[in-house]
Amino acid sequence: MKPTRLLIAALAFAVAFPALAADPTPEQKARWAKEAEERLHTDWAYLGRYRDANAALLAPVKGQPRIVLIGDSITQGWFDQVPAFFKDGRLGRGIGGQTTPQMLVRFPADVIELKPAVVQIMAGTNDIAFNTGPMTPDESKANIRAMTELAQANGIRVILASIPPADQYPWRPGLDTGSKIVAMNTWLKAYAAATGSTYADYWSALVAPGTNGMRAGLSSDHVHPTPAGYAVMAPVADLAFAAALAKPAPTRAIIAR
Repeated sequence: MKPTRLLIAALAFAVAFPALAADPTPEQKARWAKEAEERLHTDWAYLGRYRDANAALLAPVKGQPRIVLIGDSITQGWFDQVPAFFKDGRLGRGIGGQTTPQMLVRFPADVIELKPAVVQIMAGTNDIAFNTGPMTPDESKANIRAMTELAQANGIRVILASIPPADQYPWRPGLDTGSKIVAMNTWLKAYAAATGSTYADYWSALVAPGTNGMRAGLSSDHVHPTPAGYAVMAPVADLAFAAALAKPAPTRAIIAR
């Protein structure tokens, strides 16, 4: 990866952690960016992030199906800002700044090995931002297909989460975000239907009418939800979890292209 791409990815990491500090200092941002750039060379997918937490997990509790939420900073921020949502077998496995190829690499460790009944995959906004280099929509779709098929082949029900609305990325000024997110969400909804997965439509719950951005007060920076934003997302998640659990566990991957 070229140095400029490394810098972009590192800066994306730095702005992707609104929950780590209410008002991060320039020194904190610089440290996060430096750590992120170093990690790109030593643990590109950040497999070490949840290694100890995964190893410490006990077997799923009988009568309490485990639900893993894998994603980027939007998923991580949900746990950081509203930890009470993660109860009754719900596990957050979000990592700020991540793209679909990174999530695919850690999918076996952070999802399959945890033996959940359901996985929610929320991914794609950082692909659009080119956080780990230029990516086409088809490349993002291929990674989401791969995660879906891996889950289904291991008897895990899949929830495909829409990308939340974002009319701009603070770390990528001038990039067309809104229309690309809408296009990816259209595909995610159709792909979920084709594979027997559940579609969680967070976009519609958060979007400001007539725009591609979030409603006032629901986002801290046009991308990351505030606690009020997560409060809007929670009922969508609860319905998606219930819908997914009502389906029989897959016995094989459903291949749809």
